[in-house]
Amino acid sequence: MPQHQPTLMEPILSYNNGNGNNSDYDVMNWFEDLSQNAGFVQTQLLCQILEQNYGVEYLKKWLGSYNILEMDACALESLFSSVVPLASHADFEPFMQRIADGDTTPLLTQQPITTLSLSSGTTEGRQKFVPFTRHSAQTTLQIFTLAAAYRSRVYPIREGGRVLEFIYSSNRFKTKGGLTVGTATTHYYASEEFKIKQHKTKSFTCSPQEVISGGDYKQSTYCHLLLGLYFSDQVEFITSAFIYSMVQAFTTFEELWREICNDIRDGTLSSRIKSSKMRKAALDIISPSPNLASKLEDSCKELEGVDWFGLIPKLWPNAKYVYSIMTGSMQPYLKKLRHYANGLPLVSAEYGSTESWIGVNVDPSLPPEDVTFAVVPTFSYFEFIPLHRHEKKLSSGGDDFMEDKPIPLSQIKVGQEYEVVLTTSRDCTGAG
Repeated sequence: MPQHQPTLMEPILSYNNGNGNNSDYDVMNWFEDLSQNAGFVQTQLLCQILEQNYGVEYLKKWLGSYNILEMDACALESLFSSVVPLASHADFEPFMQRIADGDTTPLLTQQPITTLSLSSGTTEGRQKFVPFTRHSAQTTLQIFTLAAAYRSRVYPIREGGRVLEFIYSSNRFKTKGGLTVGTATTHYYASEEFKIKQHKTKSFTCSPQEVISGGDYKQSTYCHLLLGLYFSDQVEFITSAFIYSMVQAFTTFEELWREICNDIRDGTLSSRIKSSKMRKAALDIISPSPNLASKLEDSCKELEGVDWFGLIPKLWPNAKYVYSIMTGSMQPYLKKLRHYANGLPLVSAEYGSTESWIGVNVDPSLPPEDVTFAVVPTFSYFEFIPLHRHEKKLSSGGDDFMEDKPIPLSQIKVGQEYEVVLTTSRDCTGAG
């Protein structure tokens, strides 16, 4: 029988178990199907990106003389790889500035751009503008749904349980051209997809939107801790976008636990919380709980005597794991988090960038140092530049690499080191 070739219009959330709900099996089966046909899926995705963005100003220089709408998929992929050069953000910056200033002509994409994300600044030491579209929020929902399925296979959680999420929306601002600018996570937490995620993954955050989007880190952290402890018996796992947010929150708790316990006992909220919206949202949830407060106080006194070792399982006894980005520059925080976790599994979150999600953690049982990510071939068109180390070290002590020409996802080899190149629907170019 001919092998089924998945189409790009088969979204992860279209699978259901017959009663309208996604099962973990369906979601993982979708991904396994895609992975087995990754080369085909990637070729089709690139064609879709180029056809949808045919005529944008950036691509005219290289593809303007070709009728790409009449080309077959393989020929178009070959043409793209041979004539469109790799680019960095510096190549896009003049276009991004024009977009920020209000230029609505199709410069990088045919999709309307009304929102810009700020990158983390880790690549070139400064933040950059990156287009944020509905597709951005949708792929975030998809990877969270896929990742939750793999986690649930190893660490099953109760349906309808709570999640203690140390997540924060920063303040957004407008560009000269009226576009909204903020971090990618800020845009996502404000999106409809963030609400959908809770229902799809059957886990509901302890904190309301007013706490997440409060705009004041200290006030939001206090409320996250307060509400997380108020729902302590219901919390199934604890998470943050980056591990350092979690470590900082627990360090803060060491100083504020008495105040938090008093608020739980009396159903009140500390005067530290100045935001009227945040105050109202938190006070609408909590009510006086003297028994819970006494139990938490006893636990905290015990924990103080052991330098807060095992804080997480002691205060959240039903938590199955801790989940966050723990790789790369986040690794130095692992030692402190392990101190708080006392053996509770640490699960590394997904691999991505501001431009695109890249891979999902397919084996959550592995420690963060050994995490394995599998590329999701529907998110972007991926190419990989093989890196070969010189035998001699640089005088600076760093590694020197020789680079080969980029190759497609279907040709990568186990054990080879690569630099990832992305082509997305938002800026249809090869960008490392």
